[in-house]
Amino acid sequence: MCIFCKIIAGEIPSKKAYEDNDILAFYDINPQAPVHILVIPKAHIPSVDAIDSTNSAIVAKIFETIPEIAKAAGITNGYRVISNCGDDACQTVKHLHFHILGGKQLSETMA
Repeated sequence: MCIFCKIIAGEIPSKKAYEDNDILAFYDINPQAPVHILVIPKAHIPSVDAIDSTNSAIVAKIFETIPEIAKAAGITNGYRVISNCGDDACQTVKHLHFHILGGKQLSETMA
């Protein structure tokens, strides 16, 4: 079981930002911005590469919910959404997740 599945199961504590039947959002323990929230599907999907017609509805729901999560976290002037896919992109947890980064002017560079 991956670390995010353990967080979903309540085996590992997290500071929740949002939760419903399909999605969990929680604050990153190593924040890269003043507000850094991870949004994950409760169903285990390994990465962006594993999104298909059987699970794409949950990804759509995540993106419909991200603005609500950002607003509730106090992000009012824009934010960045990132998903790392694969080893070269430094995806350290093989469970689909989206980073919401905000709370300050972010750098224009990504690398």
